[in-house]
Amino acid sequence: MHDVLRGVKVLEVAQWWFTPSAGAILREWGAEVIKVEHPVHGDPQRGLVTSGMMPNALDINYMVEQSNRGKRSIGLDIGKPQGREILDRMIDWADVFLTNFLPDSRAKYRIDVEDVRARNARIIYARGHGAGHRGPEREKGGFDAASFWARGGVAYHLTADGAPAPVQQRPAFGDGTAALSLAGAVSAALFGRERHGEPSVIDVSLLGTALWVMSPDVVAAGVIDGGLPPMTREAIANPIANCYRTGDGRWLWFAMLQSDRYWPELCERLERPDLITDERFSSASARAANLAACMAELEQTFARQPLAHWQQQLADVEGVWSTVQSAAELHTDPQVLANGYLPEVDYGSKAHRLVANPAQFDEQPPELTPAPEMGQHTEEILLEFGSDWEQIAALKEAGVVN
Repeated sequence: MHDVLRGVKVLEVAQWWFTPSAGAILREWGAEVIKVEHPVHGDPQRGLVTSGMMPNALDINYMVEQSNRGKRSIGLDIGKPQGREILDRMIDWADVFLTNFLPDSRAKYRIDVEDVRARNARIIYARGHGAGHRGPEREKGGFDAASFWARGGVAYHLTADGAPAPVQQRPAFGDGTAALSLAGAVSAALFGRERHGEPSVIDVSLLGTALWVMSPDVVAAGVIDGGLPPMTREAIANPIANCYRTGDGRWLWFAMLQSDRYWPELCERLERPDLITDERFSSASARAANLAACMAELEQTFARQPLAHWQQQLADVEGVWSTVQSAAELHTDPQVLANGYLPEVDYGSKAHRLVANPAQFDEQPPELTPAPEMGQHTEEILLEFGSDWEQIAALKEAGVVN
């Protein structure tokens, strides 16, 4: 049974990437997810591609697809009384209410904890935040570039000293990480409710997620004067826990932490047995003491041959290493494909690959389906929740649904 959340019902009133991505993960784990969107504007993330904020892929809105696959969408104006009546029916139905609306919007639309629990006392209420539920900025919004990447210390510690500007974040970098935490917390809360009968209120923030991701640096900063030193290539004491450029300009990254264990075999594969007997490099401490010289030897060696040569030479070496790959190369990585990490999704005239969540149950990769168009399932959902066709027509006429 790899759809472990089968039968769980999730009502999502959320926008952008972070919190909706948690909904997508819950859907992949077997839950049914209904996404509520404004009947005219929809989730504003839908406009990132069409507005030029992200490159346009023409036949797929990849930002929306990755964070909303498998859900059903209802176009519903929850600010109108008739829309609120429909929302209340869905709240009655749901096990989980998932939102990232700010406190003023939650109050305006009466979707805060007490409002939702007044309808459904057993519902699990899950909130995604920029900087957290408490504190002087609890009512402010946040995106991952600011709340996670910048404020959370990630950009600072990934930017080289002397760089002209902080290193730029990749799209939704913190959102996807925080979404895993939020989906995991919802699953834990479902288990807790099953065992103890008590529903939870869940809070996950981008800022808190950044601290978790950066926890070695954050903890060290509190106990070591000046914190952890910058991790530059030239400062890492173990030369085979480092990266090297090949003759065709590619990079190999080594993570051979037990250097005395792996050094002899690596030198043999590099056709440099002389490095094994060189007293400067005969032990981990010697290599650390002669780090610059050791790295220079390795740099010169790797530069003599292209990437393909070294991939073949190192294919079955015992120590851990990897090629520094681009996102495009992941589409043909045999390990990625074998494990179903990047499954094809059928879009009718064409198939596209989306990234599956990293958890797999019963050795089965999840089966992904496309994200809904805005309000694609409005009529279907309204019929399920008690409206008839005459009522649906009236709701459309009043602008309550699309």
